[in-house]
Amino acid sequence: MTADRVNPPALSPPTGFSHAVVATGTRIVLLAGQTALDHDGTITGTALPEQFARALGNLLTALTACGGTPADLARVTVHTTDLAAYRAHARELGAIWRGLAGRDYPAMAVVEVARLWDTEALVELDGLAVLP
Repeated sequence: MTADRVNPPALSPPTGFSHAVVATGTRIVLLAGQTALDHDGTITGTALPEQFARALGNLLTALTACGGTPADLARVTVHTTDLAAYRAHARELGAIWRGLAGRDYPAMAVVEVARLWDTEALVELDGLAVLP
């Protein structure tokens, strides 16, 4: 895939995301929402950063199984049950992202939700990737 990250100077400088991604490839991978579920179907971690790391790891595991890499991510949506906590942990979450996915940021959105499917889940990530 080729991905051009577009961050127009007329918009606020992005931090930890890209305003737009122009992706060219031959296969689209739609990634289902991933929470901090372990292999046995149990939510792991009680703090948002722990759950974010596991959820992102799960998303990247699904992507890798399709032949993709983090750089192939064109869009990620983060659903959280506590936006204030997400903002409070933004630096730590950014470090987790960079450690697992690198600095090729996709277009992203963070949305607060009343609850997630798994009642213990604090965060869920879904995404779209374009593969070569």
